Amino acid sequence: MNHPAANDWPLIAGLQAWESRLANRLASRGRFGVALYEFFRFGVKQAWACLFGGLMCALLLATHWWYPSDAWLSRYDFLTLAALGIQALLLALRMETWSEARVILMFHVVGTGMEIFKTAAGSWIYPEASVLRIGGVPLFTGFMYAAVGSYLARVWRLFDFRFQAHPPLLATVALSVLIYVNFFAHHFIMDMRWALFALTAVLFARTWVYFRIWRDYRRMPLLLGFVLVALFIWFAENIGTFANAWRYPNQSHAWQWVSLAKLGSWFLLMIISYVMVSVVNRPRQIAVGDLPQKPGKGAENAPSLIS
Repeated sequence: MNHPAANDWPLIAGLQAWESRLANRLASRGRFGVALYEFFRFGVKQAWACLFGGLMCALLLATHWWYPSDAWLSRYDFLTLAALGIQALLLALRMETWSEARVILMFHVVGTGMEIFKTAAGSWIYPEASVLRIGGVPLFTGFMYAAVGSYLARVWRLFDFRFQAHPPLLATVALSVLIYVNFFAHHFIMDMRWALFALTAVLFARTWVYFRIWRDYRRMPLLLGFVLVALFIWFAENIGTFANAWRYPNQSHAWQWVSLAKLGSWFLLMIISYVMVSVVNRPRQIAVGDLPQKPGKGAENAPSLIS
């Protein structure tokens, strides 16, 4: 790929020549060809960004369907060791960078801390036995939070994020701390999530994220991006509960879809996740020359369909 981030992953960098030929072939067919190529490129980038999370979801389903019930190693412990093995393999094959590994470790610690408290409070349970656990929390669960951090770190570089009207880092860090505290405190005092939703909306109301699929930058409201990622995490959570990796109280007798109300929790968790990654990858302002062109101003030379 001609994106600078390709240099971080040799497997992608090795496909640059093939991809360049594909891009030129499709672009020669006009605007429809360009649109088709960008759709393909967007999907490949998203799949690459989801690599760690996708492998974890596949593990949950595979062990749910095929892991022997009488195995000497518990399913949860196998998942923990498998996650560590995947992590080591991705690093060894240079399909993951050391900076991503550090982000994953950070998310693992933060997520496990919340898991220990939430399971003790009865918010959800892990119904199977295991040795590699802290309290009621199997250690593989931290990797599920880490998958979110891995996705954000990778997608940030793959799409070369730039921003407009991004709030100050100090303000976003303060917001994420308040959200994290509320995940614990709402068990004892009033749940402040609606105030946190409002505060998030105020901070990010004017913020646009610019992302580059191929040559040009696209843009979308950053708040919309948070909602979309939270929605996909909610789908992944349904995979996890379907695979009986954990259960909510209303799933004690039979599996059912996770409540849509959980989207709010995942949205707030997205803010924490985003801020943690933004501390490592400081948000950069979009340059004037990189702004999407408006119709009638050089549009005949633009390879994209939308601004």
